[in-house]
Order: sequence, then C-alpha cells, then structure tokens
Amino acid sequence: MGSVIVIGGGAAGMMAALAAADAGQKVTLLEKNEKLGKKLFITGKGRCNVTNAGDMETLFDNICTNEKFLYSALYQYDNRAVMEFLEKAGCPLKTERGDRVFPVSDHSSDIIGAFHRELKKRGVEICLNTEVREILTEEGKEDASQTAGPKLFCTGVRLSNGRILHGDRVIVCTGGVSYPGTGSTGDGYRFAKETGHKLVETRPALVPLETAESWCRDLMGLSLRNVSLRMTSGKRELYSGFGEMLFTHFGVSGPLVLSASSFYGKCKGEDVRLYIDLKPALCEEQLDRRLLKDFEESRNKQFKNALGGLFPVRLIPVMIELSGIHPDKKVNEVTKQERKNFLQLIKNLPLTVTGTRSFAEAIITQGGVSVKDINPSTMESKLVQGLYFAGEVLDLDAMTGGFNLQIAWSTGHVAGVSAGENLQ
Repeated sequence: MGSVIVIGGGAAGMMAALAAADAGQKVTLLEKNEKLGKKLFITGKGRCNVTNAGDMETLFDNICTNEKFLYSALYQYDNRAVMEFLEKAGCPLKTERGDRVFPVSDHSSDIIGAFHRELKKRGVEICLNTEVREILTEEGKEDASQTAGPKLFCTGVRLSNGRILHGDRVIVCTGGVSYPGTGSTGDGYRFAKETGHKLVETRPALVPLETAESWCRDLMGLSLRNVSLRMTSGKRELYSGFGEMLFTHFGVSGPLVLSASSFYGKCKGEDVRLYIDLKPALCEEQLDRRLLKDFEESRNKQFKNALGGLFPVRLIPVMIELSGIHPDKKVNEVTKQERKNFLQLIKNLPLTVTGTRSFAEAIITQGGVSVKDINPSTMESKLVQGLYFAGEVLDLDAMTGGFNLQIAWSTGHVAGVSAGENLQ
C-alpha cells in the first residue's frame, strides 16, 4: 500500500481523497481550516449547486477556459457519476430551473456531511488546522535506461510547524484566491511556482461589475427579471444571455452579470460595454406598436406620467433622463424620431464597464496553474513525477449553474484515481 497526501479539503480535495482511498491507498487529507468544505458551505447561497444535470454538450458549452483540457476528466467522471455518488452516500438531490442540481434539503452542510462520512468509512486520515508550507521534491531517474538527465520526484510535504510528511503521491487541491476568508489564499500557486510550473495571471470571475454611469446608484437594489444582456468590445460580442440582474451602488450584479464577467476578465484594456434589452420578448416592430398604443391611450398626459406600464417605478426617471425627452412634454407632442430613439434605448440600455469587484466578492478565480504543465488524462504534473493538481487551482473556469463544481469533482476524481493506480 502506497501513501497519498491531498492538500485542501474542499470539493476537489475531498473527491481526490475518496478516489485514492478507493484505489487501495493510505490517504491523508490536510486542511488548514477548522473544518472541511468551508467554501462549499457558502456556495449557491448556502444551498450548494453541486452540478448541472445537462448533457455533455451543455457541460462543455458552459466552460469558459481550456475546455479541451477537460474532455478526458469530464468523460471519466461526469455529472451523472457525481449525482449517483451523493445519492448513494445518503444525500438525495433535486434538479431545478436551468438543470441546476441541489440537495433536497437545500443545505450545503448535507453535501459536506456525505463526503465526511464516506471519507471516514474509507479510513482517510483527516488533519484539520494543518497548513502546508512547501512541496518536497528530489532529483532522480525514472529508470536506468533514461538518458535525458535527472527528473524531479515528489516525496512529500513540509508543514508550517516544520514537520515533514512523506508521501508517494501529493495532490494539490488548494483552490484559487476568491473568498479568501474561506482559506483560499493562493497557496497552490506558490507550490506550483516553487516546483517550476507556469502560472496564468489570476483574475476575479463570476463577480459583480463596476460601471461608469452614476444612475446605477440611484437604482441600487432594483432587480430586473426576464431581461437580455449583451457585452461587447467594439463590434465584437463577448457574451449574451437572458435572465436576472441587479443594480448596485457600484454598478451591476446578479446571475446575468456574473456570467458576463467571466468574459470581461479576458479583455484587459479594451472598451467594454453592456446593453440591456428591457423588453426581449418584443421585437422592435412589436415594441413600436406597443409604444404607439400606450402613447395613444395617454396622449394628453405628460411623458413622465405615461410610462407606468412599461418599467418598474424606480426605473422611470432614469429612462426619461436618458431619452432626452422633456418629462413635462405632452405625449401627443412626442415626435416619431423621439419615439424611435426611445425604442432603441429600451432595447439597448447602455452601460460602460470600468472594472470588476475584488476577489473577496468573486465566486471563482480565473487563471492559475497552466494546464500545459499538466497531463489532462491523469492531472499529474509533466514536470514533477508524483505531483498532481486538481480543481480551481488550475487555469479552468466555467459559468454559473453547477459547472465549476463539476470541474472540481471531475479533476479531483481523476487525480485521486491516477495517483492511486500509479502506486499499484
């Protein structure tokens, strides 16, 4: 029996530890927090959107970075496998709108509890409040016939208290740097760098966006449902989606905006704009007929008193100001061109993106350990034999809806299986 050390007791780490234990290895799981799954506990607003029940095409369509790298991992351990595992572990699941999968109880603690029970059942040694300082390596040769010179081998870890733990295989599952209060402080990036791996610059992703327009502050707390959102850079469309968004004191947030933010991070220095379609169910011709009808019914009213049926009350003053039509103007005096311009405003309400909020507000981290240094079939480093990386520490990310946790489960499982089988 060989020994496998897993660093990080989050989604990828717990899955990797289980898979390595199932391969018959002695597994030690090191977590620097006082409990396992600290970030998992707050995902999905505490409900834990564990995966997405869509087909494989849907999974790949929702991966933002290095989709091809994930082919092997997702096919080796897909969303069905995750769901089956959790159900068998005593955590019944349900599927909601958008194929999002949650525990029936709506409590993320039930997901963590299921993993904890299974880890105990397999005899995994769980060490809490245990921080790793460095990965230990040594030079050697794979076999006598190797002539390319020495290769690095992973031999274990050194803890922050100076103690050395020897291990035949080490799996790094330390997460990114989003929600640093949960312990995601970039340790894995340091381990990767110290062992010669390339890092892709990290950015906050699935994060609220800051905008230049001051009127967003006036609408703080207003939620828009069933709207469309486009993000563009010049003539290039970066993202489009339909759903819900929220105005804040700094700009915009909500599911649509979080998804769009994953594409903003890759447009450094570009002029990026958002366009909100407030009436996506109506084409321009249909909306024009609607405006004509509403204007006819309110023809003797002032413009500011004729928009109650079109927008939420708080949005009306903003739309009036942006329209350039005087609020006291009689509706029957609004010109055809003014009406056409107003129609375009409704279909393309513009916002200028100036940046994202910080990692403290980001759901995930974009960037990380370059996948060029990792074997996609095993998650083993191409530079250090016996060293594996899985989960958010890698340069992999996806949209909201359970897809990022699926990446963690799949890469964690593959790393655990590979580490375990390579010791057989």
